[in-house]
Amino acid sequence: MAEKFDIEERWPELFTQLDANQRNAIRQALASAWHEGWVPNREGVENLTDVARGAIDNAEYLRRVREAAHRCLIGVHCGQGLNNRVGFRGVGLSE
Repeated sequence: MAEKFDIEERWPELFTQLDANQRNAIRQALASAWHEGWVPNREGVENLTDVARGAIDNAEYLRRVREAAHRCLIGVHCGQGLNNRVGFRGVGLSE
């Protein structure tokens, strides 16, 4: 695990359209996952910020997360993306 949690510094462009409450919710969700061993990746962060700012709906978020999980399972690309637990707990999504 990296020693510093620097999500906004890594990908600041993903956070520019979020208000302070949205940024805080995203940071808290991602920090929780990071403390449990999740390695931040742009795809996972982008998916969560997209749904938080309303660029995609919950169904599209779930589709993206499932697609990323499927890629990981078949060994095509495993970026250790966000799982549903992080997204739902962090920004209040419901399935």
